[in-house]
Amino acid sequence: MGALEGKVAVITGGNSGIGLATAKRFVKEGAYVFITGRRQAELDTAVSLIGKNVTAVPGDVSKLDDLDHLYEVVRKTKGHVDVVFANAGVVDPVPLTESTPETFDKQFNLNARGAYFTVQKALPLLTGKASIILSGSAAWQMGIPGFGAYAATKAALVSFVRTWTAELASRGIRANVISPGPTETPMVHAGAKSSDEGSSEYFRKMIPMGRLGTADELASAAVFLASDESSFITGIDLPVDGGTASR
Repeated sequence: MGALEGKVAVITGGNSGIGLATAKRFVKEGAYVFITGRRQAELDTAVSLIGKNVTAVPGDVSKLDDLDHLYEVVRKTKGHVDVVFANAGVVDPVPLTESTPETFDKQFNLNARGAYFTVQKALPLLTGKASIILSGSAAWQMGIPGFGAYAATKAALVSFVRTWTAELASRGIRANVISPGPTETPMVHAGAKSSDEGSSEYFRKMIPMGRLGTADELASAAVFLASDESSFITGIDLPVDGGTASR
């Protein structure tokens, strides 16, 4: 029997990177998954790669109507949710001197606001002992040039789960953050700029283990926090970063 046998999971941003790797692992461990993403072609590819026990729902987590539609599909299909992995996000490195309201809002709307309402709108469907997982980042502790707005969105997630741990304890619902270090995903490579800052080689140099993480390694951490193996763990920020934040 898998670690998530019979559980129903929602994974935003499940069409690529860490979200896709996690969806594949969740299904392997016995879960049924609902994945979201903004690009239909990528969702179709993800469904093919996952292979079974998956429903793809196109949508943008920064749009509340899209979240309402997602959970209506979940309600009609399965009727409840055991795991929410709010993973959708964006990174757009911009120095303070070049930041605009548009670049700031883009990151906060997806990374912080999107995660907040992904969880809020799941609440009516969440079972007792459900697990909420937010996709954070080691960046919020590190002071990386150009990543001010992005890092702040990830710091907000840590605050969210500490509050929700208290607010949702009476329902037996746990809430945690996984904070990846630089990981081999499309997002890391898309973040590369003409300068060294933001490139995968730039990040590799700051990781004590000397390499980027893999999406599968992050998926393993998500399985742990989604499963009963972590039943007495809530309100934490779990670094999965090769020692990056401790440098």
